[in-house]
Amino acid sequence: MDAIRSRIATRVIGPGDRLPSVRAFADTMGASPSTVVEAYDRLAAEGVIRARRGSGFYVTGAHMPPLSIGEMGPRRDRAIDPFWVSRQSLDADATMEKPGCGWLPADWMPDAALRRGLRGIARADTSLLSDYGSTRGSLALRRLLLGRFADEGIEADPDQLLLTGSGTQAIDLVCRYLLHPGDTVLVDDPGYFNFQALLRAHRVELVGVPYTPTGPDVAAFEAALTTHRPRLYITNSALHNPTGATISPQTAHRLLSAAALHSLTIVEDDIFADFEPSPSPRLAVLDGFDRVIRIGSFSKTLSAAARCGYIAGRADWIEGLVDLQVATSFGGPSPLATALIADVLAGGSYRKHMAELRVRLARERDRAAERLARLGIVPWTMPRGGFYLWCRLPGELDSAEVARRCMDEDVVLAPGNVFSVSQSAGSFLRFNVAQMAGERTYAAIHAAISVSQDRVKAEF
Repeated sequence: MDAIRSRIATRVIGPGDRLPSVRAFADTMGASPSTVVEAYDRLAAEGVIRARRGSGFYVTGAHMPPLSIGEMGPRRDRAIDPFWVSRQSLDADATMEKPGCGWLPADWMPDAALRRGLRGIARADTSLLSDYGSTRGSLALRRLLLGRFADEGIEADPDQLLLTGSGTQAIDLVCRYLLHPGDTVLVDDPGYFNFQALLRAHRVELVGVPYTPTGPDVAAFEAALTTHRPRLYITNSALHNPTGATISPQTAHRLLSAAALHSLTIVEDDIFADFEPSPSPRLAVLDGFDRVIRIGSFSKTLSAAARCGYIAGRADWIEGLVDLQVATSFGGPSPLATALIADVLAGGSYRKHMAELRVRLARERDRAAERLARLGIVPWTMPRGGFYLWCRLPGELDSAEVARRCMDEDVVLAPGNVFSVSQSAGSFLRFNVAQMAGERTYAAIHAAISVSQDRVKAEF
């Protein structure tokens, strides 16, 4: 009886659900069938379950305990680390505001084009609905990507491109293929927090390179190459996460020269490329996939529900990565996801969607920057595109403390040190301007800053 009550209380089974058969539950509990019959009869007498002749026992829902949102939701008291923002954002319910998350609101996405694509897929050959993906992924989508590369000036062959289950999986595969535990990897400081989380899962040493408004600090980058002899450097060149900065041509050339001198491989995450109003320097374009590996995905511009990423690089490395993806995923990404993405990218609606998105984001960036300035929160730089603002709090306040206070008001923020290997960004927050339409966000931040400032004054 306790076992059934526990399943009901934790929502493993709910109103109208059928309980296991007497024999099956007896096997599960290691009890005799007669014991289970008696337990079911007692629960039925209490009204917790009811019997249906010839069908079994079903949950009534009459005595279900109230659901505790606090217990079911994200743990708010956990340490603020690279997983904190991800878990708070991914597990947040619809009532919460998420200016700290890393994606656009659902109603900003091209839902009409996605629905058309899904209707077309529903009429497709049965194999598309049932079979595994091929080892390199959809040929149609790979051709579209190669065409986009050609528009940038990259002449790549089909054997230099591999589709993956997501952008994160693309990085994971590259790390599995090129790294060993104990290797050293350079990352931007500040830089995307999930790079840190993933690299630590591979048990490598992380070395941060200070990031400037024109890209990584080249002198620090060159010094790190000499001192630490890293195996990889992972970065965003365009609309850097979290700062929104874009690498300059001079910095890009110096980075590639230093990488060639020290036999360093660079992984360039190009996920924000389509948010730029015009193309900026790309390491992969300048390098031609000699020692640069490009990764990307479509979760920021199309859909995070239809996940697909890619890896572009040297043909011999791609060949090895194909085998690795087969070993870890048994084939390429979902044919349903790749067919949907290819359908949307091939149509003219995608270009129109991105053009409208860039205009809308520019407006929201200006609006958010203006409203944050009233709170004494100032952007570190004003990005030329994308949806991030990297901002400094007034008076060197602790962004982790502000984030915790805002969580109490159901507002998820992204505190600076989750992005920093050196833990030197404690007074910064990353804001997603597309997620800041609600008044609650600004009210919660204002209240959190006021309380923090009062506490600092009292301590002083």
